[in-house]
Amino acid sequence: MTQARTDTIAPGSGSTVPGAGSTVSELGTAAPAESDKIPAHVWRTAAVVVFGAIMGMLDTSLVNIGLHTIGADLDASLATIQWVASGYLLALGVSLTICGWLGRRFGVGRVWLGALAAFTITSVACAFAPTAGWLIAMRILQGLAAGLMIPAGQTILGQAAGPKRMGRVMGVVGIAVVGAPALGPTIGGLMLANWSWQWLFLINIPFGLIGFGLGLRYLPMQGGAATGGLDLPSLILAGGGVSAVVYGLSEIGIDGSFTAPTVWLPVLLGLAALAGFIARSRTRTRPLLDIRMFSNRVFAAANSASFFSGASMFSLMLLLPLYFQVLHGDSLIRTGVSLIAYGAGGAITLPLGGRLTDRFGGGIIAVGGNLAVALAVLPFAFLGTDANIVLVQLLLFAAGVATALAGMPLVSAAYAAVRPDQLPDAAAFVNILQRVGGAIGVAVIAVILSRATQSGWSLLSGYHLAFAATAALSLTASTASTILRRHQRS
Repeated sequence: MTQARTDTIAPGSGSTVPGAGSTVSELGTAAPAESDKIPAHVWRTAAVVVFGAIMGMLDTSLVNIGLHTIGADLDASLATIQWVASGYLLALGVSLTICGWLGRRFGVGRVWLGALAAFTITSVACAFAPTAGWLIAMRILQGLAAGLMIPAGQTILGQAAGPKRMGRVMGVVGIAVVGAPALGPTIGGLMLANWSWQWLFLINIPFGLIGFGLGLRYLPMQGGAATGGLDLPSLILAGGGVSAVVYGLSEIGIDGSFTAPTVWLPVLLGLAALAGFIARSRTRTRPLLDIRMFSNRVFAAANSASFFSGASMFSLMLLLPLYFQVLHGDSLIRTGVSLIAYGAGGAITLPLGGRLTDRFGGGIIAVGGNLAVALAVLPFAFLGTDANIVLVQLLLFAAGVATALAGMPLVSAAYAAVRPDQLPDAAAFVNILQRVGGAIGVAVIAVILSRATQSGWSLLSGYHLAFAATAALSLTASTASTILRRHQRS
């Protein structure tokens, strides 16, 4: 066994000098020691950012649940009211591409606070929307705010924590990412059963007010730096490209076909726009998003694995509610209760996953986590509709535990691989690739379930194949994570 090397963090700097402190294990990553304890101010920062994360994640699941009720009340067709969700997602894609530039120009603390204020205000506007058109317009503005708030919050945390504490801090904050979608169906069902749909938006107000007050007190509000003017052509290419790809993939869910013009045409145009953005960025001194960051092999490998992990996670988040609602005929509230085990597994395990990531590196943890997701999901490809409920809950809990070890270590590894000044762009890239991967995962499930119905298969057979596909996506993410592991070791 090789002798461990020791480093000490020089006070007030990001460099290391020889001495005593955190040890470097055989795995080539720093193991937490006393000097790596997370200061109280970092946890305060994390607590503030959690308010934004909860709002963003909970809002999506709540509004999607209430679309039918909202459409009936505003006298809008399903095709029209669907844009309440679609417009939000497309706007999210646009603002993700500009978040890095805004963070460098004005400071990420100010960007986060402004985005939180805009998200809260547009929530009020959505609640009092008199028509479907007004509601869709406000949801687009809300999506623009959410697309700024999520990566800005992650950037703040990354800069406050530093690379050696990244896993633990991201792990605790990730509880909101896993817990909010799991609780969303239950909360939304109870709200719609007792109150009007407007409360699906009004619930954001207390979170927004508390978060804004805490943000003013605890978040860093330093100004930005000279970044040059906004590269509008790059913004159009990148924002339009991401939105077009996500939109085209989401259209697959309507008829389950890749060949429809509403699917392949936006995807093709989006990919062409993204290719133009990449070509333009490579020639500019100050690009909108620094695509050259992908020359960092660890950062590139972490994002590649995160792309497939996002595909697996989003497909599972779509599939599990359908499994209970469609296959078993459960109500919305009962479905939400059934999914609590999944959310609980993730919430319990995320802090442990963060500690393991800091100690051993995100690559090895993600290899095991994504493999565990596949093993937890695969039994659903063989279970009948009369499966023992205790077994189902145990599998859901195991899937939640595995999910906590699958995605967040990859995000932490990507952020730890770059300099603090690169974090705004890194956060944008991570979120873009996760969401495009998620759109692909959801599209795969939609096609499988649609084709199964059209081919005359039994409903159960369609879900068996869908769960098998989700397990295959997790295996792909595990394989991609081995590349990250190899680069981290070297």
